[in-house]
Amino acid sequence: MLGFSSLQIFALSLTIALVGGGGVVVCHGTATYTRNDFPANFVFGAGTSAYQVEGAANEDGRTPSIWDTFAHNVYPQGDNGDVASDGYHKYQEDVQLMANMGLDAYRFSISWSRLIPNGRGPVNPKGLEYYNNLINGLLKHGIQPHVTLVNYDHPQALEDEYGGWVSRKMVKDFIQYADVCFKEFGDRVQYWTTVNEPNIFGDGSYDAGIAPPQRCSPPFGITNCTRGNSSTESYLVVHHILLAHASVVRLYRENYQTKQHGFVGLTIYTYFSVPYTDTKEDIIATQRANDFLFGWVLDPLVFGDYPKSMKKNAASRIRTFTKLESEMVKGAFDFIGVIHYCTFMIKDDPTNLMTEVRDFTMDKAVKVISLQTQRTSSLEDNSRVEYIQAYIGGVLNALRISEV
Repeated sequence: MLGFSSLQIFALSLTIALVGGGGVVVCHGTATYTRNDFPANFVFGAGTSAYQVEGAANEDGRTPSIWDTFAHNVYPQGDNGDVASDGYHKYQEDVQLMANMGLDAYRFSISWSRLIPNGRGPVNPKGLEYYNNLINGLLKHGIQPHVTLVNYDHPQALEDEYGGWVSRKMVKDFIQYADVCFKEFGDRVQYWTTVNEPNIFGDGSYDAGIAPPQRCSPPFGITNCTRGNSSTESYLVVHHILLAHASVVRLYRENYQTKQHGFVGLTIYTYFSVPYTDTKEDIIATQRANDFLFGWVLDPLVFGDYPKSMKKNAASRIRTFTKLESEMVKGAFDFIGVIHYCTFMIKDDPTNLMTEVRDFTMDKAVKVISLQTQRTSSLEDNSRVEYIQAYIGGVLNALRISEV
């Protein structure tokens, strides 16, 4: 599936052109392509996250998530998701728009605090009704529902009680939450993402502190974090997420997959890394940057342990899998979703390792150099449309190569 976040609405203009019929031609460099150039089973879709689109933040039993708390604290002037796109009330119109566009799939996330307001315990009937109606509406129009269980927005109640993902208690509560979702929606949902972008969530939320629950510590991160430990919590949180993810995959495989015939995976954020120079140091640094960016999540899932470069540089600050945990995590995925936007150049920076107190960013021992030179306003989308055109053209080329 090729999905787009709700913040990349500009991408949907291209999606309309592709899925609206074979007669629309899209240019990619000197080549052209249409929807009909893609295999018949290639899925085009759009994606959103609950806090960005649902709104109705205080309605029908929903309680705050960490995104509610973060938005109200950081943006007191009203830049929050209290109303958002009002998807909670307008989901029928949204589904009809998707059908009109010809989308094959829609990826959305469930608001944990709408479905289970206290994080565990009783299910909220109104929340259950909303997601059932949304799923049924999608299927009525022939649109595949792809569900993400957590997108940066676990219940504030669990954050207040024991610190959310910094505590291993979160693993048990996440399993129970996933079990409810499989039980209630799994007869109609076949594609499940457990956690969206755990690598960026771990780094951005628990080292830099730029996203909820905004944990970091001096001298790292933003200046207004009031709690956290930037040196250790990123590693701790991703470790707990991996254990929770693997436990949920095992739950699904043992109790649901035979009947529901679905798939469970997770998504990672990636960028393409290019050595700044052709020196041996920069080439090795680029591999190390890849280890820290997506090997952090993928290596445990594929090999059962973290990359050697991470274990070396983070030492005792990165958690260790027991033998049983390693066996459980290894192979715990049916698919891996890739979220990718841009390319960076990587330069070796060994001086970062000379500091005794380090965070996740310093442990990478690289300088990340952006290739982005300009941004357009929301009303001048030409460069972004060209980006999507080229990107989808690249996907088409990859498909053609794979068929050779």
